[in-house]
Amino acid sequence: MKNNPYKKRHKGEGHRQRLRERFLAAGLDGFQDYEVIELLLTLGTPRKDCKDTAKEALTRFKTLQGVLEASPMELCEVTGIGTKNLFGIKLIKAVGDRYLEKKLVRKDPINNSKELFDYLYHSIRDKNREFFKAIFLDSKNRVIATETLSEGTLTASSVYPREVVHAALNHHAAAVIFAHNHPSGDSKPSQDDIAITRQLVFAGRVMGIMVHEHIIIGNNQYFSFADQGYIAQMNQEYDTLLKSSSTTLS
Repeated sequence: MKNNPYKKRHKGEGHRQRLRERFLAAGLDGFQDYEVIELLLTLGTPRKDCKDTAKEALTRFKTLQGVLEASPMELCEVTGIGTKNLFGIKLIKAVGDRYLEKKLVRKDPINNSKELFDYLYHSIRDKNREFFKAIFLDSKNRVIATETLSEGTLTASSVYPREVVHAALNHHAAAVIFAHNHPSGDSKPSQDDIAITRQLVFAGRVMGIMVHEHIIIGNNQYFSFADQGYIAQMNQEYDTLLKSSSTTLS
């Protein structure tokens, strides 16, 4: 069946094509956030103008990151977004996460911190709950795997050293880097953050697994336990306790 040249074009068809041509010509340079969302919505919306829907989603979730992080249920509450329409939004977020994670594998994040921070910022910076991640390393400090160990509330996540050690042993890891986000945006560590880091360092040392780092991700900022001397101090505390115990036993 031949195409009918007199068939009415759907509203926004020309606009959609222009968006795609702009992207192919220059990437996302010059795009407003609602236009990025609009372009993503077109992937699952063959014949419908998505501009108003994209603007409504941005108004509700405040930022492009907020839209990408919104749950499918929340997105479907926006007028014009249904189960098919959110395909592009969820796909691009998943692809981005996978891409950055794969860039880390078999690399040394200690000497290539930019890709580590890119991955962490992208994957947990804008979460509205605390996520606690581990990056497992081999004996040459190359990344073996990444794993989310805990998903918590707005203010806390529950991490148990025994389960962390078990996960590290399952991955045959020689070392580990921890990271979690603060949904408040403030990357300053709490007393609980310091306490759990100490427990993880000590538990790792008992099993021969070194903790190289614990990073707290805030709003366009981060706190490094290693850079601030906490990891070295905790390892020194462990060595002192071990020496004290050996002296007592002898």
